[in-house]
Amino acid sequence: MADKVRIGIIGCGTIGTVHAKSYQKVANSEIVAMCDLLEDRLQEKAKEFGVAKTYTDYRELVKDPEIDAVSVCVPNDMHAPIAIAALEAGKHVLLEKPMTLNASLGEEILKARDKAGKLLQMGMVKRQAADSIAVKELIDNGRLGEIYQIRVKLIRRRGIPGLGGWFTTKARSGGGGLIDIAVHFLDLAMWSTGLWNPTKVSAKVYSKFGRDMKNYHYINMWAGPPNYEGTFDVDDYAAGFVRFSKQATLSFEVAWACNAQVESYIEILGDKGGVKIGEKDTVLLTELDGKLADIKLDYDKTRDPFVGEMQKFADAVQGKGEVAATGEEGLIAMKLLDAIYRSSDEDREIEL
Repeated sequence: MADKVRIGIIGCGTIGTVHAKSYQKVANSEIVAMCDLLEDRLQEKAKEFGVAKTYTDYRELVKDPEIDAVSVCVPNDMHAPIAIAALEAGKHVLLEKPMTLNASLGEEILKARDKAGKLLQMGMVKRQAADSIAVKELIDNGRLGEIYQIRVKLIRRRGIPGLGGWFTTKARSGGGGLIDIAVHFLDLAMWSTGLWNPTKVSAKVYSKFGRDMKNYHYINMWAGPPNYEGTFDVDDYAAGFVRFSKQATLSFEVAWACNAQVESYIEILGDKGGVKIGEKDTVLLTELDGKLADIKLDYDKTRDPFVGEMQKFADAVQGKGEVAATGEEGLIAMKLLDAIYRSSDEDREIEL
């Protein structure tokens, strides 16, 4: 294995740019090629990151023998075809979240991975945040005891991205706020607690703010500006309840837009302690010497989670460790998302 993993980045939008900046901080990786449908953006980003090779067709990039691995940073509807093509071409793949549009396509990605014998890492970057790592260590060391309840709250007051574009078009995105941002926290909740067995889901999704696009009032818009001639046929709010057999439960409330204060955290309750991920300071609520105690956790708040994610990917490709998030875990998250949408559509509890 060479000293550096040679990376190709497919998709040069916002998240592709984040990947490129992060790889530049990973000593054992090197960006050797970039791909994007938009020629002007492609050349701009290639110049910014000093990349000589450029492609407008991902099928040509994955054929390049000088590329060891790719980052897939494209709209959700292209996740499966690009990941499968890259694996079939013998490339290792870092696939941005969500895995794809639905669990069936996710299973096809895993089949391609297994046939190719290459690595697949899911882009669950929240796992690499310093507070997430600190909380997982607490749980693994038994400091929370038996986990029985998790609460996910991820509220944007007005945070619909790219109104009228692919983010808000179900055929391209697979869904709205639930599949876009809730996937991070649902994955993080299962990873940190080790509860990878969701068994039943009861949920409801709503579309209250984005449908009337011209009357959607906002301060700023990621992936904007709005395309008022485009489509909004996805959810902007979701709430529900998940059972993990008889062991634990999870309640969630997620919004791209709603009339509520902005909040973003995961609260984990155990019989020996409780903790929140996502607060300014992470505090273990527990008992010490027969008294209630609040213990502030110490961790590196300067840690860059994206750099941590790319570092783990490069190390895994070189055989120095495991991928940060497996395809199997990505598929479980996808099945959970599918069940949430199905529960809302059918107005009933769904068994996974």
